[in-house]
Amino acid sequence: MNIPSELKYTKDHEWVKIEGDTAVVGITDFAQSELGDIVYVEVETLDETLDADEIFGTVEAVKTVSDLFLPLSGEIVAFNEALEDEPETVNSDPYGDGWMIKIKYSDASQIDNLLSSEAYKELIGA
Repeated sequence: MNIPSELKYTKDHEWVKIEGDTAVVGITDFAQSELGDIVYVEVETLDETLDADEIFGTVEAVKTVSDLFLPLSGEIVAFNEALEDEPETVNSDPYGDGWMIKIKYSDASQIDNLLSSEAYKELIGA
């Protein structure tokens, strides 16, 4: 199970990479393996400002649909449009080309509420 130590994580299985005042967000290797083959990623909240834990989109796999939860309050400033044509990239490269959104976050203190890689490993029993 791939759980990069430089990233932060949520209990809802999103990963977060902080880049200045922006956060890149995707789903974890664990989440994509639990979902199976991903066939669709939907984000209709581009350019919207949402609070942490609000739903920002959905990911659809062959057998199920899962909501995606915003890890940090802020404005969604980018969506990985490559996922519209190749949603399976989330399966093959969840921490790279499979990223989903970028957030211009509004409250840096919320970063402290995210899980470290060690805490996330404990959460999933890895």
